[in-house]
Amino acid sequence: MAQSVGIKDVARVAGVSVGTVSNVINRPDTVASETRARVLSAIDRLGYVRSESARQLRAGRSRIMGLLVLDMGNPFFVDVARGAERAAREAGLGVMVCNSAQSAGEEADYLSLFAEQRVRGVLLTPADATGRNIEAFRRHGIPFVLVDRVAEGTTECSVSVDDVAGGALAVRHLIDAGHRSIAYVSGPPGLTQVTDRRTGALNALAEAGLGPECLRELPTERLDVAAGRDAGARLLGLAERPTAVFCANDLLALGVLQAMFAAGVNVPDDLAIVGYDDIEFAAAAAVPLTSVRQPAVTMGALAAELLLEETGAAATPGAHQHRRVVLQPELVVRRSSLPPR
Repeated sequence: MAQSVGIKDVARVAGVSVGTVSNVINRPDTVASETRARVLSAIDRLGYVRSESARQLRAGRSRIMGLLVLDMGNPFFVDVARGAERAAREAGLGVMVCNSAQSAGEEADYLSLFAEQRVRGVLLTPADATGRNIEAFRRHGIPFVLVDRVAEGTTECSVSVDDVAGGALAVRHLIDAGHRSIAYVSGPPGLTQVTDRRTGALNALAEAGLGPECLRELPTERLDVAAGRDAGARLLGLAERPTAVFCANDLLALGVLQAMFAAGVNVPDDLAIVGYDDIEFAAAAAVPLTSVRQPAVTMGALAAELLLEETGAAATPGAHQHRRVVLQPELVVRRSSLPPR
């Protein structure tokens, strides 16, 4: 294995001190042109690359922002990452993206990694419903912003969408289309997003004078297409099948749609389906999917901007005011929920 070239090697080949090499790299105007040319020639010949991480640790200011999401297999979080990366790049920073896979254990491991790397700050969609991982990470003194989650019980910044309003939008639309028996394909009960969307659904039923018994919940362990197919199979096995389904995200809804297609159930004539997130695949489904749109790119960008406000070069220690930004969802109606003609 080739040995890495260090600054001492450059100094030896160029016949100068280590301090002179450092000045050429960091303050070239302070070095005579002939000496500077000799050092640059040695750098080029040896293939020296400075240790940016070491420089950042000495300066106490990393140029890396951490982003930890629930599921990089979900295009919603890809869009969140795009927004965060765009805002970070404009500020001259990079983003280290990690995936907790909805696992509290993996989340803890990645938060430890971020602490070891002394990242500038972290954008976090928590997987651990107990909050213990956040408490442990807070001890490191690294700023973080919660994404797609309201900062309940914490003082940190957060950027989220009003999921109670989003759940109400979905079910109000189904009620207006004439449905009175609706299934809610949810997800892990510890996720705030899942419970908030259910609360919104129940609110819409109450507004219409309908009781909570009109909403049949089908929980899932994960928020992916396979879990949606499984929920679709359970739905097909019900003695009294609901006429409409609201799913906690679009991946679940696409899985339910696949199960209905395989069983010969017509969507939307026999079963209406509404998803959540409005990922790109929603409009491209075999039956274009009605969905509650979240501004994912905007969410990621705003979260990164809040973190930059707190950690940027112009930030005054103790002056940053934490904020909770709550964005509004939007219902996008497509064929999967249109009433029969």
